Amino acid sequence: MTMNLFAPRYVSFDIESAKLLPDGVTDILAHRPLGVSCAAAATSDTGEIRTWTGRTASGAYARQMDATEAAAMVHDLMSLTRDGYTLVTWNGLGFDFDVLAEESGMRAECAELAANHVDMLFHAVCVLGHPISLQKAAEGMGVEGKLASMSGAEAPAAWAAGRHDEVLAYVKQDAVATVRLAVIAEERNELAWMTRTERKRRMPLGDGWLSVEAASRLPLPDTSWMSDPPRRERYLAWMDSVPVR
Repeated sequence: MTMNLFAPRYVSFDIESAKLLPDGVTDILAHRPLGVSCAAAATSDTGEIRTWTGRTASGAYARQMDATEAAAMVHDLMSLTRDGYTLVTWNGLGFDFDVLAEESGMRAECAELAANHVDMLFHAVCVLGHPISLQKAAEGMGVEGKLASMSGAEAPAAWAAGRHDEVLAYVKQDAVATVRLAVIAEERNELAWMTRTERKRRMPLGDGWLSVEAASRLPLPDTSWMSDPPRRERYLAWMDSVPVR
């Protein structure tokens, strides 16, 4: 992966939940606690990919990470930010950091990480008034997106069934796609995505990617054409310190 040496040093972050849910569930967070089966991070400057999992006393993969293991992951993310990396996610504000805060017991630390990181989906919601999927953004930007062999909904059952390598490959590719999108969009000064009707749309990034805190201060977009537009509170509700417009 060729990276612009003058681009921000991004490190993406993505988790996979552990809880087995009924088919057709749309509000995953309503079934919490969800647990974390595994997670991955990918750096923009070195291309390094690292993973986190829970381990049993014998060293085998655990069903999910315990609180101590989840807390260690939070400390690792904090260390990366101290090393000068900017954390970047796709819906990390509305899901990953929310879940990690509960699983680790480190709510304040996760809230601080979330407020200062770049959530590209949240940035898009603040500008456009509606979300975009990671896969559609990858298609619009011409980068490799999610693995076609698995979905996020399938991952918990696959992990529970012992298909650990498949789930780890899935979460690692999500992390790679996320960091590539962050860098390429920054370089091109725009985020492009494909709509359901296969039309390409674009969102300018004149000031680059904004942190969650900065994006939450943007003027509200016109959503009068939408019947039920997503509100910023939906993503920020678990936090206490970020202002909501």
